[in-house]
Amino acid sequence: MCLISVVSFASAQQLPDVKVENAQGKIVSVRDLAQGKPLIIAYWSIACKPCIQELNAINDALADWRSEAEVEVVAVSVDDARLKASAKAIASSRGWEFICVYDENQDLKRAMNVSLTPQSFVVDAEGNIIYSHSGYTPGSEQELFDKIVELKKGQKKKK
Repeated sequence: MCLISVVSFASAQQLPDVKVENAQGKIVSVRDLAQGKPLIIAYWSIACKPCIQELNAINDALADWRSEAEVEVVAVSVDDARLKASAKAIASSRGWEFICVYDENQDLKRAMNVSLTPQSFVVDAEGNIIYSHSGYTPGSEQELFDKIVELKKGQKKKK
């Protein structure tokens, strides 16, 4: 199987203020999830094996990432209402240690111009989308964290 990886840089697009459902069934604003720290937002679906591989890899690295930089990860399931229970079961069974939200009407997916999964974004502490990556190959999750480290270095220079 051949996976294509596409990298693009967003030009200071702001994280949209879209509401999604969290794992507890509460409706939350995506902007509120940032809470003043950088975010990695990863879109996935239950039928997307590379998506689940990427999220597993992120989860495996997350403790190290958090010790090096303040970062939060949000996994956005784009599965519809019929598949949401399966998506929640997968997220729970995998033991992912990050925020999982469910975009069953795909409002957030449309607002962020996501056309296929997996697609991941890096968002700075002010809610600006600074990096986008489509596709997954083993090890490409490190590119996301490298962008977080660049943000951290940029913040130190401003001080």
